[in-house]
Amino acid sequence: MDMTQLLSDLTGFDDVSWKMIVMWAVCAVMFYLAVVKEFEPLLLVPIAFGAFLANLPCENMWNAPEVINGQHVPGGLYWYISQGIHLELFPPIIFLGVGALTDFGPLIANPRTLLLGGAAQFGVAATYFTAYYAMGFTEGESATIGIIGGADGPTTILLAGKLAPHLIGAVAVAAYSYMALVPMIQPPIMNALTTHKEKMIRMKSLRPVGRAEKLIFAAMSCALTILLVPPSAPLLGMLFLGNFIRESNVCDRLNKASQNEIINITTIFLGTSVGATMSGDNFLQLATLKILVMGVVAFGVATAAGVLMAKLMNLTINRSNPINPLIGSAGVSAVPMAARVSQVVGASHDRQNFLLMHAMGPNVAGVIGTAVIAGYFIATLGGH
Repeated sequence: MDMTQLLSDLTGFDDVSWKMIVMWAVCAVMFYLAVVKEFEPLLLVPIAFGAFLANLPCENMWNAPEVINGQHVPGGLYWYISQGIHLELFPPIIFLGVGALTDFGPLIANPRTLLLGGAAQFGVAATYFTAYYAMGFTEGESATIGIIGGADGPTTILLAGKLAPHLIGAVAVAAYSYMALVPMIQPPIMNALTTHKEKMIRMKSLRPVGRAEKLIFAAMSCALTILLVPPSAPLLGMLFLGNFIRESNVCDRLNKASQNEIINITTIFLGTSVGATMSGDNFLQLATLKILVMGVVAFGVATAAGVLMAKLMNLTINRSNPINPLIGSAGVSAVPMAARVSQVVGASHDRQNFLLMHAMGPNVAGVIGTAVIAGYFIATLGGH
């Protein structure tokens, strides 16, 4: 009997609860989507494994540092790593890598696609008002839920940290999950809102964009967006810094580091830290289910708004040079997956129709738009 009690005290089996078991099943689904279906595995694998660890009786992982009997006891491993979220370090660093990986040439060559990236933010606004007026969430919580429609994980996490820290796990998982499910969520909406004739539209080739144009664009866009919405500076400042490094062609080592080591390491720590917030006690709540539902609605509305804006532009300002409405769906900032979906759907109707580069215009515009609207929410709701 003493041996049995000793084994019970030394192991964690007695700490297993039904909520942990349910979360194991949730983690298994996420692992399946990431490993088998290859839906955004670079994001889902760290998040799923962090959630798996959060639902095991781990020691020396999550505990905060404390003083016991005058002795300083250090915190657990992920208490320190997760400070990258709480101190708002990880999302801007991710944006540095995104900027280094992004070519703004398609947007510069076809600036009207900026409207498509802006239209996709309608999903954010519509979800904000729905969550606040119809679902009973606070203004800060509603803004955090609405930003899921932008399909931008780092921005979602940054905004949640500012306005609704208790929702970081739920909104981050929703944002990254729907980013991973872009190839499943968007095509039905795109097909439903466009005719066969519209899907067959071939857009004119984009003009070449020189290095000087790209550097000027990065500097001017950085200044303009931050002057308009100062709270967006951590995200957009790092985004355009990464892009300026890329386009300068004189910082090859910095560019490669931003594109590879820096963003990859940060993604591991960010993903696992987000997953670590998904303990059964925090995640298995009615509010979480509401957030997941509202998140997919936000994403769907954002997709539809981009497509419908393209159709509206073709009826008004683009009669002589129409836009294929399929690229409007790329207005969400899931770079570059949303642009690839536009290409795949377009190619399924016309194999010789190459929409990828055209779709990158609204895709990168969506990155800027989501960061700007997040900055607006922080500026107006930061004290609520």
